[in-house]
Amino acid sequence: MIRFEQVSVRYDDAAGPAVAGVDLTVPEGELCLLVGPSGVGKSTLLGAVSGLVPHFTGGVLSGRVTVAGRDTRTHKPRELADVVGTVGQDPLSHFVTDTVEDELAYGMESLGLAPATMRRRVEETLDLLGLAELRDRPIATLSGGQQQRVAIGSVLTVHPKVLVLDEPTSALDPGAAEEVLAVLQRLVHDLGTTVLMAEHRLERVVQYADQVILLPAPGAAPVQGTPADIMALSPVHPPVVALGRLAGWSPLPLSVRDARRKAGPLRERLADRTPPAAPAVPAAAPVALLDRLSVRRGRTEVLRRVSMTVRPGETVALMGRNGAGKSTLLSTLVGLHPAASGTVTVGGLVPSRTRPGELIRRVGLVPQEPRDLLYADTVAGECAAADQDAHAAPGTCRALVTALLPGVQDATHPRDLSEGQRLALALAVVLAAAPPLLLLDEPTRGLDYAAKGRLIERLRALAADGHAIVLATHDVELAAELAHRVVILADGEVVADGPTAEVVVSSPAFAPQVSKILAPLPWLTVPQVASALEEPS
Repeated sequence: MIRFEQVSVRYDDAAGPAVAGVDLTVPEGELCLLVGPSGVGKSTLLGAVSGLVPHFTGGVLSGRVTVAGRDTRTHKPRELADVVGTVGQDPLSHFVTDTVEDELAYGMESLGLAPATMRRRVEETLDLLGLAELRDRPIATLSGGQQQRVAIGSVLTVHPKVLVLDEPTSALDPGAAEEVLAVLQRLVHDLGTTVLMAEHRLERVVQYADQVILLPAPGAAPVQGTPADIMALSPVHPPVVALGRLAGWSPLPLSVRDARRKAGPLRERLADRTPPAAPAVPAAAPVALLDRLSVRRGRTEVLRRVSMTVRPGETVALMGRNGAGKSTLLSTLVGLHPAASGTVTVGGLVPSRTRPGELIRRVGLVPQEPRDLLYADTVAGECAAADQDAHAAPGTCRALVTALLPGVQDATHPRDLSEGQRLALALAVVLAAAPPLLLLDEPTRGLDYAAKGRLIERLRALAADGHAIVLATHDVELAAELAHRVVILADGEVVADGPTAEVVVSSPAFAPQVSKILAPLPWLTVPQVASALEEPS
């Protein structure tokens, strides 16, 4: 269905090719997973299938890409729209209309489908993706995860033969991600749809893949094979594979179920050991205090009587389904929403009544869309502006970028960075001011495991220096690695607030893979297990 013949792509002014030597086939009716570190060219490869590369992005494509027999060099994206459905990393750039139902219908209108067919497919897609209650909602009022589902639905209604998905579950809560993956499996198994998907959250998807394509490094030829064979050598792999490598299991398990079948001996070795206790948070005056806080957006009460305290040196993970109010809570802490009732203070100040220049020294927010913080034409320009705004020493932001993004050049335009690289740049811009309270909204979206590891180490160092961190995330593995506390929101209310180990283990939706594999033992992460196995018996 998809054929790459000696494909290379080089962008203008780039030091080397974005991808090179790609020679492979994706058969009809298979789910093929594209993996590799951030910045190795996964999005470029996906764009070559849809025709966006080079017709929209520019650059030079050498070799030949064919989809259902159509050559993407001679067929522009609109001439492939009936064959290829594409959802990029950023759902906002995908939307054309204002409401959910109109967006689902737009692609079919462009192809001239009959009204009765359009109506039926819209209803089917609303049910498939759990969007029926949102059908009349303006897209701008949806959460990031809800927008992701609408973007996926808008291409499903066209019934394309090929689906090209770039990080389709990155903004989804665990339940919504499972729903989307179930839909994709149904399309593959029942309708013969071919799915080519890039995803960093491999713990969610690798067990469903028929084939995996590994891009090991920028410009390197890809490696294609079965999921088990590729995971055995891939530099990026989920916790279940990391635990399998640590325990010496062969073949490597790809799912929690397969790992539990092998984990009996490992559970016995760990039975008389306990994970290390999380570092204690020193008693100190709160950095942020919420007392029965309610927030309204329009006529909707988004937060209801939320009470929460955040202390210096503490890392708090906000979790919950899409639309639960996590992003609104973070926005309220930086003054974007006033309290409808109750109180919110940061450093003793009411955020919505504090001048931005004063507030930036007390709290910094890295939003879901890092482009909202990036305005300069180069990485160097962003860093210089960040240092100036934060009254920091010149070079402060650039040093943070180097630590988080090794190898990124000063002259690179932020729009030419991958989603994960832009996120790291935005984080460095905020960290330049060294705010006592740091807020992160989906901070691992678009990050591979190595980049996520660097982010975790940086955030741990900040917490050790006394910075308070609140992060809204669907990444259960991040919460298990980093958070002292987990707060779960549902419909704007706090339904759980406690130590990470207690909250996530008691919730099947939010438990990390290691916890599920080794239950009922209290282990959360592979590093915990590795450290315990190194200790003398």
